[in-house]
Amino acid sequence: MNRRHCATAAITLVCALAMLTSTGQAAAAPVPDPSPSASAPAASPPRYSNAELEKVREQIETLYRKAGAATDAYNLAEEQTKKQSGEIVRLAKAIVDGQARIAELKDRAGAQAREQYRNGGLPPGAQLALSNNPKLFLDGINKVRQSQQASKTLLAELDQTQQDLETYTQDASANWEKLEANRVKQSKAKKKINAQIKAAEKLESELEDKERDRLRQLEADAAAKAQTAWLSSGAIKDVSGEASAAGAAAVAFATAQIGKPYVWGAEGPRSYDCSGLTSQAWLAAKRPIPRTSQEQWRLLPRIDIKDMRPGDLIIYHADASHVGMYVGDGAIVHAPRPGRNVTLAGAGSMKILGVVRPDK
Repeated sequence: MNRRHCATAAITLVCALAMLTSTGQAAAAPVPDPSPSASAPAASPPRYSNAELEKVREQIETLYRKAGAATDAYNLAEEQTKKQSGEIVRLAKAIVDGQARIAELKDRAGAQAREQYRNGGLPPGAQLALSNNPKLFLDGINKVRQSQQASKTLLAELDQTQQDLETYTQDASANWEKLEANRVKQSKAKKKINAQIKAAEKLESELEDKERDRLRQLEADAAAKAQTAWLSSGAIKDVSGEASAAGAAAVAFATAQIGKPYVWGAEGPRSYDCSGLTSQAWLAAKRPIPRTSQEQWRLLPRIDIKDMRPGDLIIYHADASHVGMYVGDGAIVHAPRPGRNVTLAGAGSMKILGVVRPDK
């Protein structure tokens, strides 16, 4: 019996010791030192070299420039569509007025004809001319002449009004055809703009955050390099003109829009495209100018760079697809492209086509 108790006690003691040993080992197990293989992975090398990223930048710039040219085509078609819509409304009113006038003249002609019929086919003046009374005879002659003149005038006016009505109708038809043609142009330009912008955005979206930062730096470097070369050429060495009152007002408006986003086709007040900004700035200065950069280049007076003054517009690229407003000290304010905001930039940071002056 005592042996059994001793054996039981021994087993209990061994189990207890085993549990204590196991618990102690678990609690005291040392944490392994971090090995080199457990450390954070080394930064991966950039996917694009600067030269490769520069090619991406050039591709994106080309796409946005093409989108800018298409935007000009859209804006011009839109402007012409508005003009033709207004002209069609005006012509429609003229047609209605002409029809009413013709109806009135026909009523008057009918009244004259009925009067002649009641008098045996002769107007009242002719009846009096047949009188034996000399005074009535002379009066009758005058009335005949007056009646004949009135009839001629009535018929001439009726004929002219009918011709005018026909012209109005033809003009309305021609303007309607132009309106439809411009709507087609707008639709095609819109598709082209969206395609170019989407392609550019796709290229940029495929870049990593650091690569996008490098891309922006490359954009800034390219602009700075072009500006430095332009200034070094002495292009504005003699530029010292002061803004006119209207030019100063235009500059004040344009610079007040800095920070607002570029949106193609936009004319404010929350967003602008390049020519939307310049046209609205000069409208604020009480000098309306064409809506698009290409029309601004085509229609506004051109001046030499050396004669430039704040408020003048600098037109860029061979196709006149971009415009900025000169603000002095070799700088412009402009709406650059989708994804960017209205900002100040070097006037020579892009290829200059020429300069125009809205208030010359």
